[in-house]
Amino acid sequence: MRVFGKLIALASVPLAIVAVAGVGVGALSDPLPPDATYRPLPTLPFSEARKIDEAQKPAVMQRQADLLQRRYDLSDRPMGGVMMSGGMKPVQDGVRVKLPEGVTWDGLAAMTPADIKSKGLLPEGFMPLPHVKQATGGQVFPNREIDEIHAQEMRDLRRFDVDFDLPDNLTPEFPPPIFLTTHPELGDVSRGQLLTIKNFYELMNGIITPVQMEGLRLLLTPFPQEEFNQTEDRKVADQSMGVACLDCHANFHTNAAFHLTPDVRPQADRFRLDTTSLRGLFNQQIHGSKRSLRSVEDFTQFEQRTAYFNGDHVSATRKGANLPDRTNQVAMMAQMQNIIDFPPAPKLDPFGKLDPAVATPRELAGERIFMGKGRCAECHIPQTAFMDNNMHDLKLERFYAVGKTVNDFVALPDGPIKTFTLRGIKDSPPYLHDGRLMTLADTVEFFNLVLGVKLDQQEKDDLVAYMLTL
Repeated sequence: MRVFGKLIALASVPLAIVAVAGVGVGALSDPLPPDATYRPLPTLPFSEARKIDEAQKPAVMQRQADLLQRRYDLSDRPMGGVMMSGGMKPVQDGVRVKLPEGVTWDGLAAMTPADIKSKGLLPEGFMPLPHVKQATGGQVFPNREIDEIHAQEMRDLRRFDVDFDLPDNLTPEFPPPIFLTTHPELGDVSRGQLLTIKNFYELMNGIITPVQMEGLRLLLTPFPQEEFNQTEDRKVADQSMGVACLDCHANFHTNAAFHLTPDVRPQADRFRLDTTSLRGLFNQQIHGSKRSLRSVEDFTQFEQRTAYFNGDHVSATRKGANLPDRTNQVAMMAQMQNIIDFPPAPKLDPFGKLDPAVATPRELAGERIFMGKGRCAECHIPQTAFMDNNMHDLKLERFYAVGKTVNDFVALPDGPIKTFTLRGIKDSPPYLHDGRLMTLADTVEFFNLVLGVKLDQQEKDDLVAYMLTL
């Protein structure tokens, strides 16, 4: 049996003893053997499990807050005059990952991966980010999404065991704008509202086709999910109708909701997975960070068993899996998703290059770095919506000791992860597949180190200026 931190104790130590000792924060009501494939059935009455979870919640949240404060500067430092595409929220400025004491970014970039690893100098903020409650996992929604869904639908997405862990200033604007490939002349069609099952018809009637309207209805219909369902094995106070696809992909974008990847076992190894934007889905040929699904239809269908039920079909059957019809419902859901466009990028020409007539010298300099020294365009190809429809392994484990346990999460190599589009990237913090990087400046420092391109500060600043135009 594999041993990961303190999780092993929870499989055999009596509940009362563990509770007194304070071992394994966040796992008492979900004692998972660390090598389990299937999630076991609940062994406690719902009322008892909830009582334990609620009692633990302050310690769970404090532990995650301590980790975030140790890793990042989470303060509200907006860029002057730079807003996200909806014009409601400023883009955050500056590098937020904290360096080890006595280390500079230039000094770190001058070291070899082996030296950084042997001296333990990789900034903690570059390491994989744990789920707020790794032993349990599951979907966690930001407060603004929870409040709006409750106001419109009287449906509760608030878990009693955990809360969202990042400050609002480091998340996307809410609600995000919606742009359609079929009506670019309309601009944002959301009217500043969050699409829900209550308002979608009024907002979209006359704009989309009957097939797309039915697909949208299905994408907004809540279905049972691992933590939000009718059974005693849930993490919401009342029996729940479940969640909808667009609860995470708010207005077909992202609200920074997260869960654990369904593609990895055991539980301690499963990495945090940030919600990706569905903008520009029509250009993407692979879907899913690990699964490399080859169509939006595949992705839409499999999400009902993966994101919704942690990839566990046994649990899905018991809690009420939704199995949309492939040739009818799934096709309609896909047709709706495939008309969601990127936000306007007025400084780009039809081939994804900056127009020198409107771009600033800094932006043009950043484009040169992007295409050349920075090596960004090797994966983020402008002509294909700033992605390459491939998966790549950055081999970050060159810089750190594999197997370190942090907040019950075992940091293992990321392995191959798909290339995400950079179109509209200023709208999508936090960054990387697990949201470990808070700002665009953080991503520049991360790839400067990982790719060994040795950019100077002016080049880094220019690169950020360029990405803001995308």
